[in-house]
Amino acid sequence: MLGIDWSPFLITLKVASVTTFFLIILGTPIAFIMAHMKGLKKAVFEALVALPLVLPPTVLGFYLLVAMGESGPLGGLAKSFGLKPFTFSFSGLVIGSFFYSLPFALQPLMNGFEQLGKRPSETASALGAGPIDRFLSVTLPLMRRHYLIAGTLSFAHTVGEFGVVLMIGGNIPGVTKVASIAIYDHVEVLEYDKAHILSAIMLIFSLVILTFVYSMNRRTEVKLK
Repeated sequence: MLGIDWSPFLITLKVASVTTFFLIILGTPIAFIMAHMKGLKKAVFEALVALPLVLPPTVLGFYLLVAMGESGPLGGLAKSFGLKPFTFSFSGLVIGSFFYSLPFALQPLMNGFEQLGKRPSETASALGAGPIDRFLSVTLPLMRRHYLIAGTLSFAHTVGEFGVVLMIGGNIPGVTKVASIAIYDHVEVLEYDKAHILSAIMLIFSLVILTFVYSMNRRTEVKLK
């Protein structure tokens, strides 16, 4: 279609999928711990998690670039294991996307754990259920909506990234060139027809995701009334 290279979309979907997986897996214990914090400690951690919401993406991208470089802590860790630096690589995109989309995964999960409370888990424990059994049989079913919203928002937010991925991944075709960067490239050379197509796809995708999330929230509100 109009000679458009669709590989940036495939890279975008791959980055979003892998990032969302790690956000849900690693975000679960973080959200659980934060949900049971109180006072100033909770406020500080919530502020740290929410930083990507207010920081310019280039600021977050710059510090991640420094951290993942050869002289940075993440870059040094990779070097100690005989790995290449994470900058300008698919792995770097995933790491940057993880931190950039972290609030969108943690907030729904934290809200879910706070609403759930300790009683269901304590009741299951009293009946002899172990920690894993309690999570899979009790917590997960009751938190299903929150996990679905967290995964959906995290995926959608990662798909729309630009500043962070450009800073840490650059614009390498077939490696780190994602859809948002491809749109920018088309506009830069006045290929508005191609930019229109890619932008329209992103717009429709975002609208569908938001409609889904708001629909789920509305259904929950109706059930609670």
